[in-house]
Amino acid sequence: MPTYGAHAFLWIGEWTTESGNHAIAEAGKTGFDFIEIPLLKPDEFDARAHKQALDDAGIYATASLVLPKDAHMPVAPQKAKTFLFKALDQLQALGGEMLCGCIGYSLGTLTGSPPTEHERAVIIDTLTEVAEEAQRRGMRLALEACNRYETYLYNTLADTQETVRAIRARGFDNIQVHGDTYHMNIEEEGFYNPIVGCAETLGYMHLSESHRGLVGSGTVNWADVFRGLKDAGYRGPLVLESFAAINPDLAAATCLWRPPNQPPGVLAREGLAFLRRGAEAAGLA
Repeated sequence: MPTYGAHAFLWIGEWTTESGNHAIAEAGKTGFDFIEIPLLKPDEFDARAHKQALDDAGIYATASLVLPKDAHMPVAPQKAKTFLFKALDQLQALGGEMLCGCIGYSLGTLTGSPPTEHERAVIIDTLTEVAEEAQRRGMRLALEACNRYETYLYNTLADTQETVRAIRARGFDNIQVHGDTYHMNIEEEGFYNPIVGCAETLGYMHLSESHRGLVGSGTVNWADVFRGLKDAGYRGPLVLESFAAINPDLAAATCLWRPPNQPPGVLAREGLAFLRRGAEAAGLA
């Protein structure tokens, strides 16, 4: 059976102790199995309070992040590694096992040029060290492919898979590819073939509409998404990602200038029902 999660920004615009616990409670009430926590500020994260909130809600947590601008991995690998280790500390305190997202780059950082071999090599070397630390803790990583307007480093699943394979070749199979249908809708030649082509390494999926609002109301070909996941033998989590409330930093990085087409309660309730129907129809459930 698939497990269903929701990104916390479906309900809140910024993660604090109070707002985070509200999002956790809402995720539990709606019927999600877990919440994806934006671990953007690990130094300010109240793991003890959030662990209690997760226990009260009867759900667990994964975590995603983007590296700070001054910790863009190709140019500041040590800062990036330090930041990621702090995130692992906090996630481990929650009992979480998956750290995903833009773990190899800062979102919105563009150089005006394609990635160089040196930049990719630095990321592979640094993420290998992070994967080794995560493996020691019994944790997993997933590197996300994002669209060309938000990063120049990893835009397609196949491109991201090359780096993941390079790290796995060094003995660390606890790193996976993190796919996102919003970014795929911009970058990929369809949905089915990229998903099936990444079957070996795909371990985490954001299911997000073309406009970041209610899934099923945009241009994503959901039938091909679920058919691809089925034929890829995908067994990872299915995560609803709609942004109902955006903080200024996220808005600047992702260019989200207007609210979504539905309020949080509708995005969550109807979004979860849509994902379950799609998974069941494709035979994932």
